[in-house]
Amino acid sequence: MVSYKQHYQGFISQHRERLHCAPHSHHYWPDVTQQAQLDYWLDSARGVDHKWDAIFSERIPDVQRRLAALLHYPHPEQWVFASNTHELLYRLMSCFAANQPLHILTTDSEFHSFSRQLRRLQERPNVRVTSISTQPFASFPERWQAAVQAGSYQLIFISQVFYNSGVIAPAVETWLPWVEPSTQVVIDGYHGCGAIPTDLSGVADRVFYLAGAYKYLQAGEGCCFMAVPKHCSLRPEYTGWFADFANLAKPQAGAVEYAADGYRFAGATMDFSALYRLQAVLRWWQQDGLTVAHMHRHVQQLQQAFLQVIARAQHPLLNESNRLFHAGADHGHFFTYQLPSAEQVTALALQLAAAGIDTDYRGDRLRFGFALYHDAADYQRLEKALTAA
Repeated sequence: MVSYKQHYQGFISQHRERLHCAPHSHHYWPDVTQQAQLDYWLDSARGVDHKWDAIFSERIPDVQRRLAALLHYPHPEQWVFASNTHELLYRLMSCFAANQPLHILTTDSEFHSFSRQLRRLQERPNVRVTSISTQPFASFPERWQAAVQAGSYQLIFISQVFYNSGVIAPAVETWLPWVEPSTQVVIDGYHGCGAIPTDLSGVADRVFYLAGAYKYLQAGEGCCFMAVPKHCSLRPEYTGWFADFANLAKPQAGAVEYAADGYRFAGATMDFSALYRLQAVLRWWQQDGLTVAHMHRHVQQLQQAFLQVIARAQHPLLNESNRLFHAGADHGHFFTYQLPSAEQVTALALQLAAAGIDTDYRGDRLRFGFALYHDAADYQRLEKALTAA
């Protein structure tokens, strides 16, 4: 296998004695992001208040084009950026009138910010939620489609890859034909974007796609984005000055106007250094021919090497019987082990941390992630830690 560690020396040099098995949580940044961070400072120094002109006329369009190429998205101008996906999601939710029924279809395996927001929204009498269990995984596609066909929803929200298992959800194009035209559809792509080969060309005019740079796009926190369907006319109540940036100098009176592209869902002032870092990562991938498909195959090879280590270790808890996966199906870039109790998960995670192996865990689930900065030989450290226990 080809090694890519040379591209991550800035982060690796700070953690020589550790194996970072949590890139699905916070990915190491490649070295190209260091200069990008400095470039943002230099552009701010040169431009001061006028830096916004360069950011909006040069940097943002370039990153929009690169994201469009990465995800086979036909309308680059429909990408909008924010500091986090929750801001973008709530901006979409603010399009629904508070005094009208809001029926939401989702699953029991969505990320914490969304599930927390949903619990809070359900305190309103007009909000109703239908949540479909992702387990058992083998029957989920049929149960999900049945739910799509059975109900009348204003909003459908589902992950591309479920954060608490790594299992890939049914492709949106397989169930979208049964969705009512008035229903807004959101795909949370955070655990898929930059990891799983994704082609949005067939659904670009119909779905919102949310993701960010914190995980597999390797650019750190602060740059999330959403693809807004072409010709979308929704009017977010939660809005800011970026949402009509082109007309900022005009009198601001009368009806609130919005940009004609994805920036109708923009907010307000944000730190764009993360967008510079994302731009640097996407440039590096393009220059070196690192496609998502290539990186996905590389990670799949790492996953097989990892599973061989787990099999040899014969650990009473960390074994194949406790791994969550959909047999025969493709998988995200992390494995999840569901143990009998949260206490056992915590104890095992702490044991691994003491041996120099970083994981992450929530409740009764322990997750191991895979990245370009891993080599198959790295997992020997894991084998030693498990067999020594």
